[in-house]
Amino acid sequence: MNDDRQPLAGKVALVAGGTRGGGRGIAVELGAAGATVYVTGRSSTAGRSDLDRPETVEETAARVTAAGGTGIAVRTDHSDPEEVRALVDRIAAEQDGRLDVLVNSVWGGDALTDWEHPLWEQDLDTGLRLLRRAVDTHIVTSRFALPLMVARRSGLVVEVTDGNTARYRGSFFYDIAKSTVIRLAVAQAAELKPYGVAAVAVTPGFLRSEAMLEHFGVTEANWRDGVAKDPNFAHSETPAYVGRAVAALAADPGIMAKTGRALATWGLYKEYGFTDVDGTQPDFAAHWANALEAEYGPLGDPL
Repeated sequence: MNDDRQPLAGKVALVAGGTRGGGRGIAVELGAAGATVYVTGRSSTAGRSDLDRPETVEETAARVTAAGGTGIAVRTDHSDPEEVRALVDRIAAEQDGRLDVLVNSVWGGDALTDWEHPLWEQDLDTGLRLLRRAVDTHIVTSRFALPLMVARRSGLVVEVTDGNTARYRGSFFYDIAKSTVIRLAVAQAAELKPYGVAAVAVTPGFLRSEAMLEHFGVTEANWRDGVAKDPNFAHSETPAYVGRAVAALAADPGIMAKTGRALATWGLYKEYGFTDVDGTQPDFAAHWANALEAEYGPLGDPL
C-alpha cells in the first residue's frame, strides 16, 4: 500500500537519458517516492559514450535504490530501435507488462550546439545529428514503450525540455529540438487521451547539472561561488527539483487534467509544495521577469 512518503510504491518507471543532469534527478526522486526505475543511457561502467563524461547509468540506479526505490540500470542507445525494443521487452517481462511512467530525457546535444552562428552558417551534419539525438530518440522510445501503458489504460509520459513558451532559444537546432519536444507531448497527449494515459512536457529552470557546475568551476557544496561569474546562477536549481516536480505529477490522481501541457518547476512547486534539496523554492521565471523589468521597465522583454 502506498503512503504519503512513497506514493509511487509499486509503480514502474523508465527514465530514458537518466545518466546525469535532469534525467538523473528525476530517476532518483521517482525512486525516493518508491518507484522501481529503469535507468537508461549510453554511458555505463562498461564504457563511456562519445560525450566522454564519467557519470554512468549504474551510478544513477544505485542512487535510486539508496533513495528508497529500486534502480535498474540498462545500457541503451535510444537512437537504435532494436535496443529500445529489447529494453521494453525486458521491462514487460520483468514487471508483468507494467510501465506507469515514461520519462524521455535523452539529450546529448551540448557539444553539438552552435551558439555563435545562424542556420546558414552552421554545419548541417552536426545540426541534424543534434536533432536525431534530441528528438528521434524520444520518438523511438515512445513508439515501443507506449503499448504497455495503452494496454493498461493508465500512465504518464514526461518529455523533458528547456522552457515552456514559444520563445526562440538562442540557436537554430537547439531551438528546434527543445520546442519539438514540447510538441511531442502535445501529439502524444492527443493520441493517448482515449486510453487514460497523460503526456506532458516539463522544464527545469537554471539547472545546476554536473556539466554546469564544471562550467562555473564549482561543486554542489560551494556552488554559490559561481554567482560571481553570473548573478543569474544565484537562482539556479538542483536536478532534484525537477525530479520532485515529475514525482509529484506521477503521483497526482488528477494528472489527466494536465495532459498536453508544457509545465515548469516554477509553476509546479506552487501547486504541489515541493522544495529543492536545501529547502528553497527557486522560481527562475519570476527572477527573469524581475530582471527584465529592471532593465527595460514594466513592459518587460523589449521584443
